[in-house]
Amino acid sequence: MTPADLATLIRDTAVAVLTDRDLDASVVPDTVTVERPRNPEHGDYATNLAMQIGKKAGAGNPREFAVWLADALATDAAIDEASVAGPGFINVRLAAAAQGDIVGKILGLGEAFGTSELYAGQKINLEFVSANPTGPIHLGGTRWAAVGDSLGRVLEAAGAEVTREYYFNDHGGQIDRFARSLVAAAKGEPTPEDGYGGDYIEQIAARVVEQQPGALEGTEAQVQETFRAEGVEMMFEHIKQSLHEFGVDFDVYFHENSLFESGAVDKAVQTLKDNGNLYEADGAWWLRSTDYGDDKDRVVIKSDGEAAYIAGDIAYVADKFDRGHSLAIYMLGADHHGYVARLKAAAAALGYDADQVEVLIGQMVNLLRDGTAVRMSKRAGTVITLDDLVEAIGIDGARYSLVRSSVDSSLDIDLQLWASQSSDNPVYYVQYGHARLCSIQRRADEAGVSAADADYALLTHEREGDLIRTLGEFPGIVTTAAQLREPHRVARYAEELAGVFHRFYDACQILPKTGEAPEPIHPARLALAQATRQTLANALRLVGVSAPERM
Repeated sequence: MTPADLATLIRDTAVAVLTDRDLDASVVPDTVTVERPRNPEHGDYATNLAMQIGKKAGAGNPREFAVWLADALATDAAIDEASVAGPGFINVRLAAAAQGDIVGKILGLGEAFGTSELYAGQKINLEFVSANPTGPIHLGGTRWAAVGDSLGRVLEAAGAEVTREYYFNDHGGQIDRFARSLVAAAKGEPTPEDGYGGDYIEQIAARVVEQQPGALEGTEAQVQETFRAEGVEMMFEHIKQSLHEFGVDFDVYFHENSLFESGAVDKAVQTLKDNGNLYEADGAWWLRSTDYGDDKDRVVIKSDGEAAYIAGDIAYVADKFDRGHSLAIYMLGADHHGYVARLKAAAAALGYDADQVEVLIGQMVNLLRDGTAVRMSKRAGTVITLDDLVEAIGIDGARYSLVRSSVDSSLDIDLQLWASQSSDNPVYYVQYGHARLCSIQRRADEAGVSAADADYALLTHEREGDLIRTLGEFPGIVTTAAQLREPHRVARYAEELAGVFHRFYDACQILPKTGEAPEPIHPARLALAQATRQTLANALRLVGVSAPERM
């Protein structure tokens, strides 16, 4: 019995108890909170339902209702004990067989354990990374690559249909500066004052000349356009390759320039004019964004007739919903706080629900070596890149280190720690737990021990109970991670599960010793080990990290 199963049992029992006493059963919530008590001596689980609804239901006082509910729960075969504490807390201890049923459930569901239908039928557009094609992906973009891909996996596990999207910014001034930097490098001239530096600029410039021998011939505008077109394509191919090797691929690469070429920007602007949400002042056209919670109105069409940057954002919002998405999640960097209100305002002004737009803001990442910040990458000139991080600590280390912390806070990554093969390294610790579980299975096969006929009621040891209850929390962890857009919860859970397993391993003999015959407890413990391995593998898959069988 998982916590969710117990919550359902408590809810149904509460409805029955109140109905039998002609009290108001309608106050029983659809979802009952069930938690593990801090002190395990109090029981396996606890609920405060009686305190929440006792008076509302007309039961006199919460403790009186708690006594009725506890007595009714105790009659269920799945409940070993139900007792009342304090003003109305109910502590529940599960029967061994009911608790052990979690093991069988996990083995039956396999990779599906932890999934739900929470967002079934919802189409979610998840835009992340979207780094400008003017250089390699820096650490901030790398964090979003890891977190965004993991969030997509978590949302899919919750039943959503997720479109992973990369917004390819190929329109505007930064592309012009990139092209000028390439031209300067090809001519052997210094980098323009507002340009881009680093080895990658020289390498791309050389490749453009190699593939287009006449690239430096023609008018200044022609040369600029040649290096812009060829250079942006080469840079973007490098970005896509780096992301692919990092385990991150996108369903859609959306080109900003297409919004202007297709007329989508003009269409969105006309829609806003028609519905009165665009007004003219000082020769420019302004979005009435303050009507929708923004701190100021925004210029959409400048006085010279050129579209402001927000014009593309407005057209892009419309495009996402026109493609049938019910929710658009933007994952943006720390310097984009102002975008939260303006994107919501843009959606509302176009006639969509502002709540259909979510903006997640990620904080900065710092690398440390010997306690000192690592500040420069030769290949990128001024920043540390995705490739640099992978080179330093590997793909799994890089992904896990970036996913396991909330994006709301800045992150320091100790390169020595994450490159080490020790229990202090979180990803090594979790992966080692999975490898150890695979080793147990290999030894069980050699010893002829099978979990097929396991009697879960035999799993009564304290450490067995700890492990079973921890396994039972996984579906709730995934659901919460999806609801709060916080995949780091899955990574932290994996670390907790690995720790609980290692303590179980130290305390309980899973397989018979050499020369001894198997006893009934051994298949049961092997089944518990198999369920743990499956759950660890499921958690690692959700954060995009491999689950090695040997280490």
